[in-house]
Amino acid sequence: MIFVEPHGDLAVVRLDHGKVNALDLELCDAISRTVSSLEADAIVLAAAGSVFSAGVDLRRVADGGADYVAAFLPALSKAFLAVFDCPRPVVAAVGGPAIAGGAVLVAAADHRVMSGGRIGLTELLVGVPFPVAALEIVRHATGRHAARLVNTGVVVEPAEALRVGLVDEVVTADELLPTALERATELAKVPQAAFALTKEQLHRPVRTRVEASRAVDDPRVTALWQSPDALAGIKSYLDALASR
Repeated sequence: MIFVEPHGDLAVVRLDHGKVNALDLELCDAISRTVSSLEADAIVLAAAGSVFSAGVDLRRVADGGADYVAAFLPALSKAFLAVFDCPRPVVAAVGGPAIAGGAVLVAAADHRVMSGGRIGLTELLVGVPFPVAALEIVRHATGRHAARLVNTGVVVEPAEALRVGLVDEVVTADELLPTALERATELAKVPQAAFALTKEQLHRPVRTRVEASRAVDDPRVTALWQSPDALAGIKSYLDALASR
């Protein structure tokens, strides 16, 4: 599901969950545990295969219904925030598609390197809203571009992802991991306590908005994901994909 490759004082955390690293309850829990427990000087978040992550496992949502949604959405937000709040540098190495929740995971990193695939925030196209943590992480990464990216669900190539702030560098496939490790090494040179405090300060506006909004927004998000209309829409979307 996840494996960790030591690279000296760094750790490469590779998602290895099915063909497309779809985010389900188990993978979200594994991301949270792994990122929170690592003691490496910096982390590179990558995929074992050609797809970084295709986002939420909608089949699990459709099959599990309201009870699964009630357990899954908090775990999803926890995974995003585990990456975003990690006191050590996190560099995302994106070698293939990063869609929906996969794009949010990328946005949660401190530095993002991409070599191929497409990236985008497609939740609204499926008929479900973002948890507040995901929205705020995307807003932090992309600023004035956030509303267009979220509202249109546009999926973009690496060059456009660079322009709108979803990634920080575009490189070749051969350069992806070496560049990510190089950036992680550079960030790890900052004394750890100073880096962690500065990261906390930079992220504080996001965390303040998340905590202020969760009690109001997250129940409404969960209710919409659990609604019969949303679950039926997800099933229709999956059926349409299967028929192509």
